[in-house]
This record gives sequence, structure tokens and C-alpha cells, in this order.
Amino acid sequence: MDYFGPHIFGYTIALLHSLGMIAAIHAVLTVRTAQGSIAWALSLIFIPYLTLIPYLVFGRSTFDGYIKARRQANEEMRKAISELNWRPWVEEALTARASSAYDTLRAMPKLGNMPCLANNEVHLLINGKATFDAIFEAISQAKEAVLIQFFIVHDDRLGQRLQTLLLKKAAEGVAVYLLYDRIGSHSLPHSYAQKLRDGGVEVKAFATRSGWLNRFQVNFRNHRKVVVVDGMLGFVGGHNVGDEYMGEKPPLAPWRDTHVQVRGPVVANMQESFAEDWFWAARSLPPLILPEVYPEDGVLCQLLASGPADAYETCSLFFVEAIHAATERVWITTPYFIPDEAVFAALRLAVLRGVDVRILLPSRPDHRIVYAASSLYAFEAVRAGVRMFRYEPGFLHQKVVLIDSEISAIGSANLDNRSFRLNFEVMLLTVDSAFAAEVEHMLNDDFAQAHEINKEEGRETHRLQQLGMRIARLISPIL
Repeated sequence: MDYFGPHIFGYTIALLHSLGMIAAIHAVLTVRTAQGSIAWALSLIFIPYLTLIPYLVFGRSTFDGYIKARRQANEEMRKAISELNWRPWVEEALTARASSAYDTLRAMPKLGNMPCLANNEVHLLINGKATFDAIFEAISQAKEAVLIQFFIVHDDRLGQRLQTLLLKKAAEGVAVYLLYDRIGSHSLPHSYAQKLRDGGVEVKAFATRSGWLNRFQVNFRNHRKVVVVDGMLGFVGGHNVGDEYMGEKPPLAPWRDTHVQVRGPVVANMQESFAEDWFWAARSLPPLILPEVYPEDGVLCQLLASGPADAYETCSLFFVEAIHAATERVWITTPYFIPDEAVFAALRLAVLRGVDVRILLPSRPDHRIVYAASSLYAFEAVRAGVRMFRYEPGFLHQKVVLIDSEISAIGSANLDNRSFRLNFEVMLLTVDSAFAAEVEHMLNDDFAQAHEINKEEGRETHRLQQLGMRIARLISPIL
């Protein structure tokens, strides 16, 4: 036994390094970005005993089959919708194209594969109480169908309020559909969903379902937050269903987040986005409802739904295009700041053009490694002339973009690689000076409660902290 022990140990190490080399080659061939390829390849070659299992969990490569299956499911869903003569937006799309404001979003319809539509009404919902008061009120008035999608659903006070309301509406004969992400809602007990099913609510968990290895995967999460009531009223933004989003759970309270309520033809696109995800989970379509009339006047809106099965890196390109479109200002709020090279270059170029570039981040971390990487990028952004701020009252989770005096975007996408390439996200773009003025007023209030990061802060950071930030940045492409 003493004779074989050292040999078995040596063979094991050799096997691990061989597997690490194979995985590294696979990462180079399949990971979309050069930074991600390098991060995975080097770690798999030199420390495979620490990174092989994380590669199975986080690596994109195990999802080639899933990507193909998802794209095929999307095509099947679109064919099913086309048979319903689902073309509610022709007149509104033509009106949008005739508008002078359309030029500012010219690339977005092709990028997001959804049209820019006129005649929408939008309403800003600031923080949890306003958001869920509006959502619950809309659901309570539902007559035909309620479509609900969240990344996280908790079985806490807010989650139970939602459960009770959905059961009530199902008992009244309303078709109710609830879709949540299996990873994001990992702590949701089975009994929560089962009670809803027993009460007539259709419930599905979004998961990749592409082979036994993928049960260990945590990538490709469905991070979208969409609610549609009777095909008429829609909600999208940063909130999930949990007491922390109401600002009721320390240490991150008060929670700062933003949603938007919309009425008009763009709600049809919100239904299509939900249908795409529901079709993947259930292989069936939810009810799709077209109102008889839309508002006669309103604002231009476009829904931009992005995900890892897209032909393009839709989310990253959205940020690049939005930043390049700016001539006066770019204001962005995001909980995580880990930009790729294209987005960082767009921010630097905007500064060189004389654009007022500001980014608002949280001052409290909810994920320490991500916070460390974000801090290093923030110091580099400051040196490039970007004004970086940290929101002080509580945790800042909102995802808001304001370009010049007309364009705004509110939704679920963060300024990081996970939103750019690994998550399913959704943003509602609006072109309207009055609504942009509301967003500006909201963000001015946020900036007034924030601390601006200066160049000295980066230099004064302790050496050990700097080392931790740099290590965190090395793995930032896979965060």
C-alpha cells in the first residue's frame, strides 16, 4: 500500500492537469471574450484542482447545447405567435419612424429584434412601496390574465401578499401565470409554488435543463422582472419579490430601487418577452391579449430583451450605442460596475467629447468580491474623467440610464459582464423630454445623497485592499 500511494497521488495530479488543459482549450474556443478566455485558461492550466469544478458551474462552454435549444425554442414560439396574427404595432411603429426622435434609437430595433413604438404612457415608480402598491393594485383589478416574472421570489411578508392575491384572482377565474428563476429563488420552498398550483395558478421555474452537468450551473439566469395585466398595463424594473426590496431588512436597508409602469403598444412586446421565457419552461404559450384601443398620444418606447442566446451581445451593445449617442450627458446608476473594454472605451470617449458622464454605485456591498472589482474599475474611471459616486443612505439596486434630455432606460440590466453576456435581461427605453426630466429629478436627489469618489481615494487605499481588488478584477469576466 505504501508503494502505490505516491503513484496514485502523482497520477491524480497528472490527470487533473490534463483535464485542466483540455478545459482550457475548450474555454479558449468557446468563451466569447478574450478577458474571459484568459481568466479561465490560465487558472485551468496552473490550478486545475481549484478551478475545474467552478468551470463546470460558471463556464459558458457547458451550455452550447442549451444555447441551440433555446434559440430553437424561441423560433417555435415566434411561429406559434405568428399563427395568432400577432401584429399589434404596425401603425405605432410607422408613427415612431416618422418622428424626429426615432433617429436617437435607430440601431435599437434591429439590435433587440423588437420595434420602437409610439403612443405609450409611462409612469416612474420610485422604491418598493410605490412599485408594489401599483403592481398589486393592477393585479387586483385584473379581469382576464396576469403574467408575472421575477428573478427572486421569497416566502416572506411580501411574497405571501403576492401569493394571497394571485390565489384570489385565480379563484375569480383570471388566468394567472408566475415564472421565477430557479437559481435566484433557490430558497423558495416547494410548498409556496404548490399552494399556488393547487389554487389554479400556473407556476414554472426557469432553468437551463440542458444535460445533467447543468444542474450545477449558475450561469444563464433569468434576471428579468416583468408584470403584465390584461395585456394593457405593464411593469418592468429592478425590484424582486422580497421584504428587502421594501427596505425592511438590515444591513442594506433602506433599499433604493426603481420600476416603471407603462400602458400602450409596447406592452405587447412585454407579453412577447414573457411568452418567450414561458415557452422555454412549459412548451406552451400563455394568454396574449391585444387591447382594442391604445392611447392616442404618448411617448416613444422600445423594449430591449437581451440574453445569452442572442446572435449579438445585445446588452453590451445597448450600453455602447447609448453612450455613443450622448452629446450632453450620460448618467447611469448600477449596483455593479464591471464594464467590458467596449463599454469602458465608450465612457472614456464620451468624456473626451465633453459629455457629463456620471455613474452612481452603492456604498454598501452585497457581494464583496464584486464590490472589490467594482471599486478598482471605479478608481480607473475617475482617472479617465468619469464622475463616480457612492450612494450613502442604503443599498442602491436600481438600473437606470439617462442620455441627454430625452432618452432614458429602466430595467434589470447591470453594468457588468453577467448582464452583458450571461443573464436574460430587459430594459424599457423611452424617448420623451418630460419623462426624462422626471428621471433627471429622481437622479439629482440620489446624487445629492451620494459621496463623489476622488482620485486620492484610489491612492490612499491600503496595499492589501488593492491586492484584493486586483485579484477580484482578474476573475471579473466570470463574475
